[in-house]
Amino acid sequence: MFTDFQNAISSGDLEAIFGSLLGQIIIIVIGLGLLLFAVGFAGNKKGEKVNVKALTYSSIAIAIGFVLSKIELFALPQGGSITPFSMLFIIIIGYFFGVRTGVLAGIVFGLLKLALGGYVFAPIQILLDYPLAFGALGLSGLFANQKYGLIKGIIIGSFGRFICHFISGVVFFGQWAPEGWNSVIYSMWYNFSYVGVEGVATAILVSIPVVATAFNQVKKRAIA
Repeated sequence: MFTDFQNAISSGDLEAIFGSLLGQIIIIVIGLGLLLFAVGFAGNKKGEKVNVKALTYSSIAIAIGFVLSKIELFALPQGGSITPFSMLFIIIIGYFFGVRTGVLAGIVFGLLKLALGGYVFAPIQILLDYPLAFGALGLSGLFANQKYGLIKGIIIGSFGRFICHFISGVVFFGQWAPEGWNSVIYSMWYNFSYVGVEGVATAILVSIPVVATAFNQVKKRAIA
């Protein structure tokens, strides 16, 4: 384990570094540390009990979201796929507990995705496609106390993730654009075809009255 990691570091091969067992362990440990930080400094007048709830709900949501992210209904060749609402379980963390907890939980989710099957191309690409893209889902917390806040959160979270993938696509993946395609247009189309589609589907799902009521009931228990 240590030898493989040292060899990967020496060679500078990012894919080997993040694909090694030790590299994966390091990423997961960092992710768990960030999650503890997120709930430890969430700042709530009701004290530690609420922080424990935030940790519990966040951990469960991240786990469910990660499992669902592995169920690919439609996958694209350079990464990205439509999943059965995996983004929703990260978005609701921000909706339940606010932007700070939501963003950091999204970063943890992104790090897990990176450690357990991520596509590695360049350092900035890693940041854009994993911690920043999934961290953006936590921006749903901006609308935590607003009418139709969950739907608004889905829109802003999906858009934030799309922007990160879009920039990464233009800078790092433009070479795979079909002949005659501008890299900007290609990246826009490519990333909307999965992030946008899943975002729209997720917004439609939570627009169903019984689903919206269920999430609001869970939120009341989570922050009680």
